[in-house]
Amino acid sequence: MAIISPNPGKKIRDQVPRTSQGDFTLSPKRPTILQAINASNHDRVPDLIPIRCGRMSVSPFAFYRGTADIMAHDLSSLPHTSLQVQAMGDCHLMNFGGFATPERNLIFDANDFDETLPAPWEWDIKRLATSFVLAARHNNMRETDAKQMAIDLVLAYRTAMAEYAQMNTLDLWYMKFEMQDLLNKARSEKVKTMLRDAMDKAQKSTPEKVFYKITQSVLGNFEIQDQHPLIYHPIDLVKQKKMVHDFLGRYLDTLQDDRRFLFSQYRVIDIALKVVGVGSVGTRCLVALLMNAKDEPLFMQVKEARTSVLEAYTEKSKYRHNGERIVQGQRLVQAASDMFLGWSTGMENRHFYLRQLRDRKIAPDVEHFDKEVMAAYAGLCGRVLARAHAKTGPGDVISGYLGKSDIADEAIGKFAVAYADQTEKDYSEFLKAIKAGKLKAEVI
Repeated sequence: MAIISPNPGKKIRDQVPRTSQGDFTLSPKRPTILQAINASNHDRVPDLIPIRCGRMSVSPFAFYRGTADIMAHDLSSLPHTSLQVQAMGDCHLMNFGGFATPERNLIFDANDFDETLPAPWEWDIKRLATSFVLAARHNNMRETDAKQMAIDLVLAYRTAMAEYAQMNTLDLWYMKFEMQDLLNKARSEKVKTMLRDAMDKAQKSTPEKVFYKITQSVLGNFEIQDQHPLIYHPIDLVKQKKMVHDFLGRYLDTLQDDRRFLFSQYRVIDIALKVVGVGSVGTRCLVALLMNAKDEPLFMQVKEARTSVLEAYTEKSKYRHNGERIVQGQRLVQAASDMFLGWSTGMENRHFYLRQLRDRKIAPDVEHFDKEVMAAYAGLCGRVLARAHAKTGPGDVISGYLGKSDIADEAIGKFAVAYADQTEKDYSEFLKAIKAGKLKAEVI
């Protein structure tokens, strides 16, 4: 008779009890909120920092989206199993969504990897769980419902992890969350309607549609239309264009041959600086308009790649180039990635990564989610994150640690509520710094 060895994940509970996942205490070395914000503003475009602060000042949830560095610091001193996965790093509910695969099928997946790095699996799930509590509070849900969102998320993660840990490895890597399949399986008519509307909108978000939305004709030539202060042309456009041409050559070296051949058929028509997101505001981001011989447009986003906020608390990235770190992390986690995803180095030796802009993207309209829709969304995000962690880490050990009971679900739900409370306190300090003139905020 074969002897079945116990799952090593169960033994980890002796050192890190599942109930300890609910613990939350602040490190005495934690910087003040003003110190943390000033540190995160270092080396950003000075003129854009007030816009960043303005966007973060809108709500505790918006503040949370812009402070992945603060949470990374806080998580590093809390109990964790040391089981490493390819972590997203900035894992909150707005960093998931729909997009088109190279085969033009719509799928749902994680979609922001600026902070990705190998790190403990708990850091992703705790950041994601807290984001659901904050989003539920922002949408004026009851406190019991807000906590339940976090618990439901962890339940979905735990049950999915148990399933994926037993899957054939190739099947797991081939697995995709196809939007049509999600629509077919949705039980709620409200969820079905929302999915249909999102899919219809995404199918219309083609490069041609974007082209007519953000360009204008000037003396017979097309250029990106300025929308100050969020989209605007650099003062020294000739210098910027030369920079783009130079680093596009280096970018091409990061593409496989067939995609390099395809991309080489397009030429740069115009470039503009573009303010994006919340946490990324102030980093150097550009949008480039390219066209081929048939005057068909291609929009590329050129985004600055900085050191991951996780790197101070876990192992250093094995990639010297932060653009490569982001691209390789994204390729590891996603079921399918943008075919033009690559990286390059620009002026002042700054690192960048490139991808298509708005190619059939579906962003979750979280502010209009009610309890029913948000609960369904929490379950979906939990399953997607479990697949990412099962692909890139010891899924069977994580599953063994989590077990079959709801102990971990309740513990991480407890943590999410406590950290959401802390975020609201931090947000209050942030607003005080703005009011006192220590930080300048511009709401646009």
